[in-house]
Amino acid sequence: MQTPDMSHLTAADYDRVYEPAEDSFLLLDALEADLAWLRARGPQVALELGCGSGVVVTALAAALPTCLCFGSDLSANACRATWRTARRSGVTVLPVRCDLAQALEPRLAGRLDLLLFNPPYVVTDTEEVCSSGQLAASWAGGRRGREVTDRLLPQLPHLLAPGGLFYLVAIRENDVDDLERVMRRLGFGMTLVLSRRAGPEHLSVLRFERVPPDGD
Repeated sequence: MQTPDMSHLTAADYDRVYEPAEDSFLLLDALEADLAWLRARGPQVALELGCGSGVVVTALAAALPTCLCFGSDLSANACRATWRTARRSGVTVLPVRCDLAQALEPRLAGRLDLLLFNPPYVVTDTEEVCSSGQLAASWAGGRRGREVTDRLLPQLPHLLAPGGLFYLVAIRENDVDDLERVMRRLGFGMTLVLSRRAGPEHLSVLRFERVPPDGD
């Protein structure tokens, strides 16, 4: 996968929109590692939650040209940045301003073949978790760095298509073992796709897929 040209975004943009960093590039590398397998599955609809600058969803749209790609973000600035990034790369991404998949759920529920999320995962006080589109919303994760992620997880059985995949960026402090237990109860198995240390953080990209019922 080719990293999109981001030269159209300035320092002023990055004062309002999350700048691509090690976690962004790890997610890109994980998708690239799975790319041949993903292409063979032929996903038709993808959504990146918290699309920020649009670097990940734009790269995905370029790599999977037959897949309809959406991005969602609380920030209007992020939605505009994503649209600009996709346009500069000559691909179509449809950014929507909303909390997680809220505005898209009525039409996309049960149809998402790919769902990507690089969530706010930094452990902070609950009071720091933002819901108003502020830049801090891109990193402040509250208790265990999981407060936003934990709101999403129960929605996954409803959002994902029967063969849908969910890619999640996490750090060790998010309690990856517990994430696996929670997702197992929801009917999903977990695969560690890639892991990398970035400064003090140990980053991982986790892939979740429905576990077939016993006997299937």
